[in-house]
Amino acid sequence: MRKTTRTVIVTGAGGVGKTTISAALAIRLAEPDRRTVVMTVDPARRLADALDLHSLSNEPSPVPGVPGLWASTLDATASWEGVVQRYADPDVAERLMENHYFRAIADRFPAAQSFAGTETMATMIETGSWDAIVVDTPPSAGGLDFFLAPSQTADLIGGKLLRWLTGAQLPGRRFLYRFTGKPLLKIADTVLGGALLEDVAEFLLDLRTMYDRLAARAATIQQHQRRATTLVVTTADPAPVAEVLRFFEELTDVSISPSAVLLNRALPLAWADAAGRPLRGIPNPELRATLKANLMRWGGEARRQATAMEGLAGRYGVPLLTVPWVAEPPITVDNLSLLLDDVAGLDPIVGIR
Repeated sequence: MRKTTRTVIVTGAGGVGKTTISAALAIRLAEPDRRTVVMTVDPARRLADALDLHSLSNEPSPVPGVPGLWASTLDATASWEGVVQRYADPDVAERLMENHYFRAIADRFPAAQSFAGTETMATMIETGSWDAIVVDTPPSAGGLDFFLAPSQTADLIGGKLLRWLTGAQLPGRRFLYRFTGKPLLKIADTVLGGALLEDVAEFLLDLRTMYDRLAARAATIQQHQRRATTLVVTTADPAPVAEVLRFFEELTDVSISPSAVLLNRALPLAWADAAGRPLRGIPNPELRATLKANLMRWGGEARRQATAMEGLAGRYGVPLLTVPWVAEPPITVDNLSLLLDDVAGLDPIVGIR
């Protein structure tokens, strides 16, 4: 019987603490008898710093001091090489990996990186080697790319433009283009030169041969995404909140239902209440006035945060959980292990009892 793997996808805009929360959550999930891996798809690669590791690679490495925890980072090029080796015929795979257009897409395009991340996640799930997987998604498009990449990649490879360029049926390699019927390609042949155009043509045709297998794989990846627990991380600042709204509105296209929104760096609402009360026990009037002004400022910010987030979770029918602001950044494993202790309601959502 295949092991059931608990998968948690942590997503959100850049700068909201998504990687830190992913690391803290993985530490919380890991136990000596619960093999847990945290994988970052974030190109900034801050996960190694958060877990006090010198470096990370595509291959999971054990995290010192945390029994049962491994960590890895996405190597998009290596992951895409694995994709073409699995879903293309051997001769096609060899040509694609040598083609500089393929390498440029694998290395530089955010959607390609996101698809490679989803494929890596799916492979980890299907091996049955892990009890829990935490995925720290790339921040591009507020995390949307990670969920849209499977269908977008399949649509690209099987799309109208690619079919128009390569013909309704897959033609012979030497008869790819009928330039008289495709004037844009005739112009391209004149401007770019036949050799370069043939290079592009070979690349496009090789991509198209992968369509059936890649489309089937995309459907499987989407099933894994739907079964996963998705946590959307934000702060109360206007830009991240706007990204959350966009995320929920556009996610309906792939039928993903996030399990919770995590408001990170949340100031205590008690500060807002305290700001309305007089300060006692401070005889120096100048110091008392300074402290009162400071309390009013921070109390006002706490109130603004609460107001900014009011109704957000209710609007989409998901719980809003708060991760308290801490004075010192949680940059060590010990601090990370405590970060989520006071997040009420999180443990049941991610499967911790």
